[in-house]
Amino acid sequence: MKNINNGFFLCMLLLLWCFVHSGISIDPFSQSDSLKTECVMKPPRSNETQGLLQFSRSVEADSDEGWKIDGNGSIREMTQRIQLHQGNIYSFSAWVKLREGNKKKVGVVFRTENGRLVHGGEVRAKKGCWTLLKGGIVPDVSGSVDIFFESDDKEAKISASDVSLKQFSKEEWKLKQDQLIEKIRKSKVRFEVSYQNKTAVKGAVISIEQTKPSFLLGCAMNFRILQSEGYRNWFASRFKITSFTNEMKWYTTEKERGQENYTAADSMLKFAEENGILVRGHTVLWDDPIMQPTWVQEIDDPNDLMNVTLNRINSVMTRYKGKLTGWDVVNENVHWDYFEKMLGANASSSFYNLAFKLDPDLPLFVNEYNTIENRVEVTATPVKVKEKMEEILAYPGNMNIKGAIGAQGHFRPTQPNLAYMRSALDTLGSLGLPIWLTELDMPKCPNQEIYIEEILREAYSHPAVKGIIIFAGPEVSGFDKLTLSDKEFNNTATGDVIDKLLKEWQQPSEIPKIFIKDSDNDEKEVSLLHGHYNVNISHTLMKNISTSFSLEVTKEMGQHQVVRVVINA
Repeated sequence: MKNINNGFFLCMLLLLWCFVHSGISIDPFSQSDSLKTECVMKPPRSNETQGLLQFSRSVEADSDEGWKIDGNGSIREMTQRIQLHQGNIYSFSAWVKLREGNKKKVGVVFRTENGRLVHGGEVRAKKGCWTLLKGGIVPDVSGSVDIFFESDDKEAKISASDVSLKQFSKEEWKLKQDQLIEKIRKSKVRFEVSYQNKTAVKGAVISIEQTKPSFLLGCAMNFRILQSEGYRNWFASRFKITSFTNEMKWYTTEKERGQENYTAADSMLKFAEENGILVRGHTVLWDDPIMQPTWVQEIDDPNDLMNVTLNRINSVMTRYKGKLTGWDVVNENVHWDYFEKMLGANASSSFYNLAFKLDPDLPLFVNEYNTIENRVEVTATPVKVKEKMEEILAYPGNMNIKGAIGAQGHFRPTQPNLAYMRSALDTLGSLGLPIWLTELDMPKCPNQEIYIEEILREAYSHPAVKGIIIFAGPEVSGFDKLTLSDKEFNNTATGDVIDKLLKEWQQPSEIPKIFIKDSDNDEKEVSLLHGHYNVNISHTLMKNISTSFSLEVTKEMGQHQVVRVVINA
């Protein structure tokens, strides 16, 4: 058995296989705004009674009761292993608090029979109040697991309450996703058409056409799009938002000091604008030391580095002001700290401040990898990315920045841990800022199309996610992980999935017409995906009755919206 009780872990073994139906079981699909999960005085109660592992202990608001973790790391009341089955999704939850100290990382880890550790989720626990830890596992083989808590402080003293593990089949999980999509991506719109005297216009016909969806599934592009008409036609027929893989990066636009060249980026932007494709900026700076222009890596004078860095920020942001939907300002600044080491601990925050001053209306992203992917490497966990954004926003002058989170999404070629992904998005979403999946891909593997669809649906069904960009393309593009079509532009299996979701996540072009018949109280309600629409009202008999207008259907307007139209006739 692999020893994991070292300086990084405080492992508290939960060994239980039972059907105990008491206490609270957290629905992994609970929307973040419907349940307070951080620093509550007493964990909320629930009528939920289903779960594989569900062990509860009542706690008072000022009490440290719950499962106290002994020095040897075990919760002694729990004495059996848990058997998991391949093909199912297991959602974990527990309320945790510190008995001493403050703000320690507490996570859940699953140890498989072969000793592999699967990180299932984490939170920052505090003393004096309870925080909800959520996560889970999707096993790639059937077998037993041990469940541990972990902490970044091996001396941490932690209490846990209402420990729960729920099992879902893939079908049950998708049903939950679909139910949530209906709530967060659609609204029911009721049209009331009347004359000025408030009587209904009987015989009115309402036609609706979507012009732009609110949620965009986009695709990155690279310089090869300038060389291939087929690539350009393929792209423009599908996507309405993009980012450039390398063409806006510093090492591309200024290979030699003082010699800027934006030719490729300008040409790609021109193609996008001509085809109504939005562009997301990637990236102003990159905190990885080896991703600087070669000449920048040779600078050892901090003052000189500061001067060329400020010039870079001003140059690229001024050039593309008003033409982009957002910017990655300092890419991967949780994983890396090149500018912090060279220019001081607040370097990133100060660069966001300058970016905000240059373009105050633009969303500015923290963009990181291995945040939702659940890899073994845990440098940029959701908690740490959240704290980085909080650090940036707390910097003097940054409180009004339109912050946003970019979760790159470079997944491994295996079954994705959807339970972990959902809990990670919950943590990031607790900031109240928009989340985008910005670089989604996965190396070629059996079932790639299945795994990619699962990841995309997981993101689409989360209320904090506002859009997705995949790193993919046809064979001619050179994207060798997510290849969506062959050299003749015939779809791959993964390409079929992307086309299917592009169609599904847009309102059908043939929306049935609405006919207002005899009753003044006729309710004409239609379910519409959030987005922009053209609405035309005509009459079956009276040709002088005709009006058109634009309509935006948004989440903020609620699940049920009423559109009142008064006809002058």
